[in-house]
Amino acid sequence: MTQRPLEVALVTGMSGAGRSTAARALEDLGWFVMDNLPPALLSQAIDMATTSNNLDRVAVVVDVRSGSMFQALAAALDDLETKQVLLRTLFLEASDESLVRRFESSRRPHPLQGQSRIVDGLQAERSLLGDLRAEADVVVDTTHLNVHDLRRKVEAAFAEETPADLRATVLSFGFKYGIPVDADLVADMRFLENPHWDPQLRPLNGLDAQVSEAVLQSAAAQQFLTLYGNLVSTMRPGYLTEGKRYMTIAVGCTGGKHRSVATAEELAKRLRAQGIQTLVLHRDLGRE
Repeated sequence: MTQRPLEVALVTGMSGAGRSTAARALEDLGWFVMDNLPPALLSQAIDMATTSNNLDRVAVVVDVRSGSMFQALAAALDDLETKQVLLRTLFLEASDESLVRRFESSRRPHPLQGQSRIVDGLQAERSLLGDLRAEADVVVDTTHLNVHDLRRKVEAAFAEETPADLRATVLSFGFKYGIPVDADLVADMRFLENPHWDPQLRPLNGLDAQVSEAVLQSAAAQQFLTLYGNLVSTMRPGYLTEGKRYMTIAVGCTGGKHRSVATAEELAKRLRAQGIQTLVLHRDLGRE
């Protein structure tokens, strides 16, 4: 029997963005989790996992809490490339405003704050993590996610079976609340007729059949869905060739209540018909 390769999930990102929640989600999925590991010990920890028959999925939380030792991460990742491991990086992101609120509510200082402000610590952290974020396999913006949504996104990306094909998250949102920073593709549905102006449809949302029918019945909506499905189909082989197996498609309208929700649900249905495992999240539904 061929032994499955060791899977390593590197969990990193901004302080306060939800690394602990992500780590617990991975642990619940059966991953062996090591938190706040000094980067210089990463290779040694992987060697220990490799020699254990019981460990074939290891998650390592590495972040700026390790101080100056964090600088050793690049060399440690280069060393991992020489080992027979499947490495995937999960980067957790959030807006400065959201992170400042979280630090203030917890009454804890930012690890890079020193004698300065929290925002100064965040700016230093973003600069330090810039290259790591750019190379990450999965980037999750937790600004508007609750802990349950974050767990669902982690579970979708790191389920039991190693993904051999593309996985997608279709995320509806409202432009007035900002474009999701973790989106690979952004679709603007504001060209469709807005159900908000129909008094009977206004109190409903895109999950209701009446709204969904009103949004999707137009020729423009159907043409968009066909073309966008073809776009993802065209990109799919290239993503896989480049080793990118996760895609976040943000579908927006003005408030994230009607058009984006209905379209996201239908687009996800069509992607699943293509064989793409697809998770649907509605970021701003209920905010109005």
